[in-house]
Amino acid sequence: MNWNHVVKFGGSVAAMSLCLAANASNGLVASVSLDKHALGPSDDVVVKVTMTNTSSEPQRVLKWHTPFGDIEESLFEVTRDGVKVPYEGMHVKRPAPKASDYFVIQPGKSHTVTVELSALYDMSATGDYSIRYHTKSNKLFDKATQGARASDEKQATVLESDAVSVFIEGNGSRTTAAQQLSAAPAATLAGSLSFTKCSASQQTTITQAMGAATTMANNGDAYLQAGTAGTRYTKWFGSYDAGRYATVKSHFSAIKDAFANKPVTVDCGCNKTYYAYVYPTQPYKIYVCKAFWTAPLTGTDSKGGTLVHEMSHFNAVAGTDDWAYGQSAASSLAISNPTQAIDNADSHEYFGENTPALQ
Repeated sequence: MNWNHVVKFGGSVAAMSLCLAANASNGLVASVSLDKHALGPSDDVVVKVTMTNTSSEPQRVLKWHTPFGDIEESLFEVTRDGVKVPYEGMHVKRPAPKASDYFVIQPGKSHTVTVELSALYDMSATGDYSIRYHTKSNKLFDKATQGARASDEKQATVLESDAVSVFIEGNGSRTTAAQQLSAAPAATLAGSLSFTKCSASQQTTITQAMGAATTMANNGDAYLQAGTAGTRYTKWFGSYDAGRYATVKSHFSAIKDAFANKPVTVDCGCNKTYYAYVYPTQPYKIYVCKAFWTAPLTGTDSKGGTLVHEMSHFNAVAGTDDWAYGQSAASSLAISNPTQAIDNADSHEYFGENTPALQ
């Protein structure tokens, strides 16, 4: 298989393609299809994704949660023989979405792209695979442009297709990030900070940001180890529940340990407008982007907080997802869905930043 990340727009689909349509949200219906029901070890896994607006008004869906550009979040659920296949693509820290961040699909219209999934999910093992388009966000639709719907708190935040099945004869050649880490020289396993594509001044800034992130992680860990469940906790993670609290506590213990004891690498080569991104299966490398450099060292959406956000994404640390971006959305998520809040990277960042300070 070709492990290069490729997103192909348009393209033809064979007449024998397998196509299943999906659950609708806001009148938007997603479907996925495959040209073949069996693939060999050298075949790319390519799916066609179609979104159709079945409503009578334009639908504005968040671009980050569509495959209509570079895929920078997990947009699919993939299983092999019933077991979830890990996502190996990017997790990105972004600012809260603006009106320009939404893709418009007019009434009765469809938009289709083909996506090569082989670089995003580990399909190197032989087995029966199930692939479903599945994305979620409390900002999935631009409610502000939809009149009365803006106040509808029950509006769906999940858009998914039915699943398609394919048998893949894997090549078994992929080396996992865990294997790469275990094979690294012992000297690199101790706590350290290294740089890629960073100038001398950028290295200085990152070193300061790492110090700020470490302080945030240590402070958050101490709060949780003490069993405190005050406003600081409930603001970002919702009402107290022993199980959820234990999860957040374990997350911050792991984040603290990662900053103190793991070999962190920061790459400065990103020219995207957002803050940063990581590959969750590739600890502990963090790619910082344009918004990172203009962010304050501490405080809301800071350099230090960005590093906490990204560290939480690694599967070897806390394995968080991106359910909501920005303080307003994250605090709303804590109220509406605490289970998602404890899995939300921005919620961990804002708890760590603690701006304004809460007890």
